Amino acid sequence: MSTGKNYQKIQQLASSYQNKLAVLNEDRFLETPPIGGWSYSEVYFHIFDASILSLREMTGTVDGKGQQKPTAFAVKLILFFGSLPPGKKYKAPKRLAERVKKISKTEAVELMDQFLEQLSKDMLLIQNADKTLKTAHPKLGYLNAPQWLRFIEIHLNHHLQQLHRIDLSFKR
Repeated sequence: MSTGKNYQKIQQLASSYQNKLAVLNEDRFLETPPIGGWSYSEVYFHIFDASILSLREMTGTVDGKGQQKPTAFAVKLILFFGSLPPGKKYKAPKRLAERVKKISKTEAVELMDQFLEQLSKDMLLIQNADKTLKTAHPKLGYLNAPQWLRFIEIHLNHHLQQLHRIDLSFKR
C-alpha cells in the first residue's frame, strides 16, 4: 500500500476514534470495563501516545538516524496483510504500558489533534526518507519510514477492535 493510501486510512481510522469519543459520556470513558483491562480512556491514551512516538521514530529515519538492518519476514507479512496475527491477545511493550494513564475526553481530543497535526507535517517529509534506514520498534524490530506509517495504521485498527470488545462487555 502506498504512503498516500496509508495516510488516508489513518485519517479514516482517527475519524472513527473521534466519532466513538463523541458518543461516550465522561463516566463511561473513565470506567474500567466489566471484562477488566484498560478503560476507553486508557486505550485512547495508549493508541495516540504510541502513534506520536511512532511518528518520532518515522521522522528519525528521515533525519538520517537509524541503521541499515533487515526487517523480519514475519513483520513484513504483518505489514503486507495489514493486521496482527489473529487469535492472540497482545500486550503493550513494558515501557509503553508503564506510560498508560486515564485521561479525560478533553485530553483525548487534544492528544488526537496533536497526533493528526504531527502526522500531517510528517507526511511532507516521508517522501525523502531513505528506505534503507530503520529504527527499532519495541516488538517488531527495525522499520523504515513507510513501514512505521503502515504500523500506525495497523495499530490504530487493532485498538478499534479492542474498543468494540469494551463496548460489548458493557452491554452484557
